[in-house]
Amino acid sequence: MDRIDQLRVFLRVAQSGGFSVAADQLGLPRPTVSLAVQQLESRLGARLFNRTTRRVSLTRDGEALLERAMALVADSEELEQQFRPSGEMLRGRLRAELPSRIARRIVAPRLPEFFALHPGIELELGSSDRVVDLVHEGIDCALRVDELESSSLVARPLGTFRLIHAASPGYLARHGTPRMPADLGDHLAVGYASPGNGRATPWEWLADGRLHSRTMTSQVSANNAETYIACCLAGLGLIQIPEFDVREHLERGELVAVLPDWPPPAMPVQMVYPHRRHLSRRVQAFSDWLAGVMAGYVEAERP
Repeated sequence: MDRIDQLRVFLRVAQSGGFSVAADQLGLPRPTVSLAVQQLESRLGARLFNRTTRRVSLTRDGEALLERAMALVADSEELEQQFRPSGEMLRGRLRAELPSRIARRIVAPRLPEFFALHPGIELELGSSDRVVDLVHEGIDCALRVDELESSSLVARPLGTFRLIHAASPGYLARHGTPRMPADLGDHLAVGYASPGNGRATPWEWLADGRLHSRTMTSQVSANNAETYIACCLAGLGLIQIPEFDVREHLERGELVAVLPDWPPPAMPVQMVYPHRRHLSRRVQAFSDWLAGVMAGYVEAERP
C-alpha cells in the first residue's frame, strides 16, 4: 500500500471513529487497515490515534495531520484526473451535507437528474440542521444557510433566501393579527434554538434599511425546521421562515404571512468546502449541479 493509500485509510478511520467501520467502508480486511495505520505512524514517527476497545480518537499529532492529509489526497486525485480524457466518466465517492428540509424537499427529488449525468459517482448524502465539521467528518462539500462562522472554509455564494413572518389562521383568530412590530409584545413566537450551540435565534425585522430585533415570548422552542414549522401549524405562535419552505402551506391557507412591510433579513445560501487549493472534478460537478437546482429557490445577492 503506497503512502497516499495509507493516508486514505487514516482519513477513513479518523472520520468513522473505528478500524472495523473503516474496513467495512473501504472493503478491506480489518488487519489491512490496522497495518496501514501502523506503517503510517512508523513512517511519521508519531502516534496518530488513541485506541480503546470501543472507539478510536485522534491524538494531537493526528489532528495536525488530518487537514493536511485531506489536501494531499485531494491533490493526488486531482492530479490523476488532470491527465484523463475530459469526457471520461467521473467516478468515486462524494460526501455532501445539506440542511434536512432542503435535502428532502428540493435535492432528493432531483437526484435522478444528477445520476443520469454522472452515473459513476457514489453520493453519501447527509442531512441535518446542525453545522458539521467538514474536516473532522470528512465532508467534501456542504450547503449552508446563514452567515459562516468559520473563516477556514472556502465559500461559493449561491444567493439568498427571502424570509417571511407567518402564523396559522387558528393562532391569529385567538391572538389577533399583528399590524406592526410594536404589536409583537402581545404575541407568542415558536422559539428556534440552534442545534449546534443551543442559542435562541432572535426575532428580527428590517425597517427603514435598519435591522431591529427583540426577544419574543415562547411556550415551545424547536431545534430543527420540521418541528419549528409543525409547531406553527399547530397554532403555537409566529415563526420566521424562508418563504419557499412554507409555500404550499400558504397556498392551502394553512399559514398566513404577516407583517409584510417589515420582513426579516434575507439569509445567505452558499456551498462550502474544506480549505484546500483544488476541488476534485466530482465535487465540482455536484456543486455546479446543485447551484443550478438552487437557482429556482434563491434570489441573486444585491451588489
